[in-house]
Amino acid sequence: MYEVEIKSLLGSRENADELQKRLEEHERDLVHHGSHAQLNHYFKASEGAVGALRDTLKPHIPETAVEDLEHIITVGDNHSVRTREADGDVLVVIKASVGDDTSENGVSRIEFQELVDLTLDDLDDLLLEVGFSYQAKWSREREEFSFGDDVAVTIDRNAGYGYLAELEKEVDSEEDVLAAEQLLRKLLGELELEELAQDRLERMFSHYNENWEDYYGTEETFDIK
Repeated sequence: MYEVEIKSLLGSRENADELQKRLEEHERDLVHHGSHAQLNHYFKASEGAVGALRDTLKPHIPETAVEDLEHIITVGDNHSVRTREADGDVLVVIKASVGDDTSENGVSRIEFQELVDLTLDDLDDLLLEVGFSYQAKWSREREEFSFGDDVAVTIDRNAGYGYLAELEKEVDSEEDVLAAEQLLRKLLGELELEELAQDRLERMFSHYNENWEDYYGTEETFDIK
C-alpha cells in the first residue's frame, strides 16, 4: 500500500474551524469519524536494528500482518519507525520512502501500521533492546474525516506545530502515486489551503526533534519559516 499525503499548516483554531466549514460545503461527501488524542514516539535505528524488527514484532502482531512487515523491511528505504497510543490502542508504525521523499515527512511513502498486544512502554522497550533510540516524543489531538470515498482528511492540534491539516489517499501501486498527488493538490486548491513545503516541514521537524521535551504534552508552539 502506498500512502500519498499533503499537509497544510493552519495555525489557529479559527482556521481549523473554517476548513471544516469548507469541507462540509464541498460537493464531496464528508463523514466525521470522531476525535482522539495520540502519543507518538519516533525512533532512530542503529545498524541492523530495522532488520531485527521481524523477529521482534512477529509474536505481538496478527499472523496475517507478518508478510506485510517483511515487505516493508526488505523493499523500503530510509525507514521511519514509531510507536503510537490512541484511545487505549497501541500500534507500531513503519514508514519507508518512495523515490526522493523522506520516510518521515514525504508526500509519497509505503506504510505498515498494526495493533500490538503490548503497552506503549513495553513496545518502546522492545525497540530499545534491539538497537533503536528515541528521536522525539510527540502528542496531538486529531479529528478524522472521510472526504468522498477515496480521501481521508485529518485536522490535528500538534504540540509544537499547532493546527495542521492533512489530505491522504492510499493506492495499491507506485504507478498510481502521481495521479493521487494530482488529485490531492486539486482538492487542496478547492479548499483554499496552501501546501506546507517539504523543506519548511523538514526544518520544523528538525527543530521539534532537537527541543521536543519543551513541547511534548503541552500546548506550546513555534513558528519556523
